[in-house]
Amino acid sequence: MRRFLVIIYKNYVSVSEHNSRRKDWIIVDVLVINSGSSSLKYKLFNMENETVLASGLVERIGVNGTGNYVFAHNGHEKRNLERPIENHREALKLVLDTLLDPTYGVVKDLSEIYAVGHRVLHGKEVYDDSVVITDEVVTTLEGFIELGPLHMPANIMGIKACSELMPNVVQVAAFDTAFHQTLPEKAFLYAVPYELYKEHGIRKYGFHGTSHRYLVHQAAEILGQPLEDLRIITMHLGNGCSMAAVKGGVCIDTTMGLTPLEGLVMGTRSGDVDPAITRFLAEKLNMSILDIDRMLNKESGLLGISGISSDMRDIHAAIREGNERARLAYEVFVYRIRKYVGSYAVALGGVDVMIFAGGIGENDHQVRYDVLKDMELLGVEIDEAKNQKGNRAENIISTDTSKVKVMVIPTDEELVIARDALRLAKAEYAVK
Repeated sequence: MRRFLVIIYKNYVSVSEHNSRRKDWIIVDVLVINSGSSSLKYKLFNMENETVLASGLVERIGVNGTGNYVFAHNGHEKRNLERPIENHREALKLVLDTLLDPTYGVVKDLSEIYAVGHRVLHGKEVYDDSVVITDEVVTTLEGFIELGPLHMPANIMGIKACSELMPNVVQVAAFDTAFHQTLPEKAFLYAVPYELYKEHGIRKYGFHGTSHRYLVHQAAEILGQPLEDLRIITMHLGNGCSMAAVKGGVCIDTTMGLTPLEGLVMGTRSGDVDPAITRFLAEKLNMSILDIDRMLNKESGLLGISGISSDMRDIHAAIREGNERARLAYEVFVYRIRKYVGSYAVALGGVDVMIFAGGIGENDHQVRYDVLKDMELLGVEIDEAKNQKGNRAENIISTDTSKVKVMVIPTDEELVIARDALRLAKAEYAVK
């Protein structure tokens, strides 16, 4: 039987394997899996220094025609492989074979992978932290499918495929909802009959939790201040968008709700709308509930208003060409963020730090400028030169005299999942 001694220092973990013949250090590799309905993304981390050894994306799983697999391993340029991929098990087998490949691989044997972390959409109120996956956990997750019908089945398929192909490796589930389980009742309850919450779990759950958790801890480390002393507004702005109000490291409010549809305007999601719109559309346009759900999730947001694209880069290009609907989509997007900044500043009792992350937040200096302009009443002063140079890297873009530190921090949800997987696997192996 192999025994592992895990030594933790700062944010890094080294593992030594001991047996009767030798004592030496081995590298700890953790695989992170993010399974979508027809896709599988992955990253393999060396947790000794938290570097990415390999990453890739398998697309068009189970879709008629040819699947697509793009990967980058061990410093090699990205490679593209096209072939039919019937299911998630086949996709994962393809990934594992590539990790072992003599040319592109980064491990000699799958036993070098210490743990696998899975991104899971929903933990309901059952899970407020990541958890080691057991048969009982899988059964519990299957009961959450009704709250995440698009994501949860794929998440579970990825877990089952990994468990089958890597039966001796600890599997860990990390939940998008876990970080938000600290919301007080006044923040997570909807003003509907209370029995709907008690009997059916209808409440605000929030998502992007691993991203928001990473951002607040990273900000405290960069600033050299205790997280417990900070009032932080995080903005994860990409095709999906969410914000969180975090006080002393504890999330007290967030924009997404029962599903990821609530809150900010997003690429194709509407964000906040009057619930009565469903009845109006059903009666006026004879739309079914499924039609309305698809419209609000897939045909709204930036795409719905502009009629052009869900991509902010396309919106900017159209504005430069004088497209008024694109300009309107942009203004609605920015205005909704500014409204939530104001409400969260009040909820927090003031703001010490504001963080931009996600594809838009990290890379779009114009969005950051328009969100923050005229916010002197909150103590925000932006250094526009720093803002324009602040893309794709950790940067403080506020002035030295600004009362609120405004930061750009590229988020790393996969690293959070890898850290959780290593932490929980260490404990699981110790028990065994």
